[in-house]
Amino acid sequence: MKSSYPLLLTILIATSTMAQKTDIYYNIPNAPKEYTATTVASRMIDGLGFRYYWATDGLTEKNLAYKPNEKGKTTQKTVEHLYDLSNMMLSLTKTVVEQSKPKSEMNFTEMRAQTLLNFQGLSNRLKSSKNLSEFDGKKDGKVTVPFWNIINGPITDAIWHTGQVASFRRSSGNPINPKINHFSGTVKN
Repeated sequence: MKSSYPLLLTILIATSTMAQKTDIYYNIPNAPKEYTATTVASRMIDGLGFRYYWATDGLTEKNLAYKPNEKGKTTQKTVEHLYDLSNMMLSLTKTVVEQSKPKSEMNFTEMRAQTLLNFQGLSNRLKSSKNLSEFDGKKDGKVTVPFWNIINGPITDAIWHTGQVASFRRSSGNPINPKINHFSGTVKN
């Protein structure tokens, strides 16, 4: 019996670590103490992460297969697009977040967790930056775009598609937890 304790402890630690990773954005993080361009941009990503967390929390196979019409994309395809957008944001801001595995090998749960980690990594990178202009121009021989384009491109697109996921899940019989307060970024008890 004693020999099974290390194994049990390892399983508990691994489970706890995985739970912590997927609980990113259960609540929105505390707001920065001061308003700067970088803290405001970071907060936009935190708001996106919070909304994405709750739009994707508890999705079923039925929800993931839902699409509004024959020409539309399924919820699963929309989630995959959100993952791609999160990686585009990382790339455009030269933010490095370790990817758990290639996209083609991820299931929904893994892709959701990685997308949340990507949002968190970008938010942290923005908070630690001095000025958004550091993301503009040409760096390390790579062409980048002005941060304005990142806002009106992948960030706004991700907000849009997160709303679609919320709408699709409602349409397929699984509305978002009604205890969510999007204004405060908290969950009511």
